[in-house]
Amino acid sequence: MRKLFTILSFILGLMPTLALAQTNTSLPGIAVNFGQGADLVDTIEILILFTVLTLAPAIIILCTSFTRIIVVLSFMRQALGTQNMPPNQLLIGFALFLSVFVMMPTGTNIYNNSVKPYLAKQIKAPEALHNIELDLRVFMEKHVRKPDIQLFFDVTGEALPTNVSEVPIHYLVPAFIISELKTAFQIGFLLYIPFLVLDMVVASVLMAMGMMMLPPVMVSLPFKLLLFVLVDGWQLVTGAILRSFN
Repeated sequence: MRKLFTILSFILGLMPTLALAQTNTSLPGIAVNFGQGADLVDTIEILILFTVLTLAPAIIILCTSFTRIIVVLSFMRQALGTQNMPPNQLLIGFALFLSVFVMMPTGTNIYNNSVKPYLAKQIKAPEALHNIELDLRVFMEKHVRKPDIQLFFDVTGEALPTNVSEVPIHYLVPAFIISELKTAFQIGFLLYIPFLVLDMVVASVLMAMGMMMLPPVMVSLPFKLLLFVLVDGWQLVTGAILRSFN
């Protein structure tokens, strides 16, 4: 007990000294310097560029061929009845690479007309964004339907332009999305027909055999997979998707 009391007394005696040392100690300062003569316009351009990069996933999904491809692949999986096989990650990755293949001419024009001159300091960011918009418009104008464009002009009550190139971008993008969804559902309907016929045949056979309690989907699934493999289904579906953009 005497040793313990001695140690505690020594620690209590050191506490004022430690407090005084902490009081006299100053933390290092932090200085932030943005540089001399910083251009505010360049800073705003950088902020705009980061904003565009943040919206890049939405642009890739809505203004390219990705929408049609992923919807058709999803219909294909549902028609087969394999539920989560292939998994979502595989379908999205496959759709992305097919979108890169389809959008390669547009991407090449964007790089040559916008990205490369901007990196070479030949054009400013607003001009680069305008060139990107023009290149994307060329692709969207090829696949958009005039009734879909007319829908938005009818809602706003404005006059329909005589040329599709005069349609504002905020009219063109939703019209393009509607057109892509319609085309994707048409392709999906055609993909459903052979598998639907196979389900009906299996259901009729099971009913004729008196096996009404057995789910027809469970029996038709192996036949669907066999038929899909024999006709090389993935190649046919991929070819149909790619040819639909021609």
